[in-house]
Amino acid sequence: MKQILYKLFEHQYLGREEAREILQNIASGKYNNEQVASLLTVFLMRNISVEELCGFRDALLEMRTRVELDEFEPIDIVGTGGDGKNTFNISTSACFTVAGAGYPVVKHGNYGATSVSGASNVMEQHGVRFTTNSDVLRRSMDECKIAYLHAPLFSPAMKAVAPVRKALAVRTFFNMLGPLVNPALPKYQLLGVYSLPLLRLYSYTFQESQSRFAVVHSLDGYDEISLTSEFKAATNGNEKIYTPEDLGFKRYAEKELDGGNTPEDAARIFDNVMNNKATEAQKNVVIANAAFAIQVIEPRKSLEECIAIAGESLESGKARNALKRFLEINH
Repeated sequence: MKQILYKLFEHQYLGREEAREILQNIASGKYNNEQVASLLTVFLMRNISVEELCGFRDALLEMRTRVELDEFEPIDIVGTGGDGKNTFNISTSACFTVAGAGYPVVKHGNYGATSVSGASNVMEQHGVRFTTNSDVLRRSMDECKIAYLHAPLFSPAMKAVAPVRKALAVRTFFNMLGPLVNPALPKYQLLGVYSLPLLRLYSYTFQESQSRFAVVHSLDGYDEISLTSEFKAATNGNEKIYTPEDLGFKRYAEKELDGGNTPEDAARIFDNVMNNKATEAQKNVVIANAAFAIQVIEPRKSLEECIAIAGESLESGKARNALKRFLEINH
C-alpha cells in the first residue's frame, strides 16, 4: 500500500486493473484503517478517472452477493450523497412513488455517511429487516413492485470500509461507487450527482454499460432534482438544462428540503410524503424525481405525463399502499 500511496501522492492515476486489485485487497482486510483513510482522502483532492471508477466497480461487482431479478426490468433511483445538504430521503420517497405507479424498483441503499439519514436509516426506522433471501426479495417485487438491497449485505468491501467512512464523515469514492454496483444490475437508473464533472463521468460510464439512464444535478449543488435552482439532466445521447418552472413547479428554499437532526425526523418526513401530508416543497420534489425516473423507463411519455403519473401515485394512496405491503413483507 505504501507504494500505491506514494504513486497517488505524486498525482499519478491508477489503471483499471490496478484499481480493481486495490479494492479487492481492501475488502479482504489487507490494509489497516489509516491506510484506507489515506487512500480515500486522495480522491477528495483530485477527480477520479473513468478507468479508476470502472476498476473499483469491477471489483465490487465481482465480489457481490448475486441477486437475480432481471425479469422484472427494474429501475434504481439513487443519489451519490456527499452534497452536504442534509435533505430528507428524496430518492427513497421517489422509489416508493414509482413502485406505487406500477413500475418495478430495486433500491440499493446504505446508512447515511454524510447526512443524518440514508435510505437504510429510514428503512430501519420502519422495522425493515435487511435480507439477501431471494424468496423474500422476489415476493417483494411481485406484491409491491419494490425490493430493498442493503449495500453492506451484498458487498463485503462496503462493509469493510464502513467504519472508516463514518469516522471521516466526508464524501469518498464509495459515494460514487454505490450507484454503479447495485447487485441486481437494474436495467434502468436515475442517478443524482453533486457536481457537473461527476455528471459527465457517470454519463460516460453508463453509456459504456448500455443501460438506459438519466443523471441529474441541480446547479446549486444538490445530488437530485431539488427545485431550488436550474438543474441539468443527461440521458442516453442528450443533455438539457431545466428550470423548476419548465416542469410546472415553483422554486423552493433550501431549508424546505431539510431532513432534520435525527433519523427519527427524517422518517417522519418520509411518512408525511407517503401519506400525502407533506409540505408542497417536499411533495413536489419527490414527484419531480419520480417523474424523471418514469421517463427513463418510458421515454416516449412526455415529462408532463410522467409528472401526472407520479402525482397520482402519491395522491391516490398507491405509493402509501406499496410501502405498507413492503413493510409487511420485509419485517
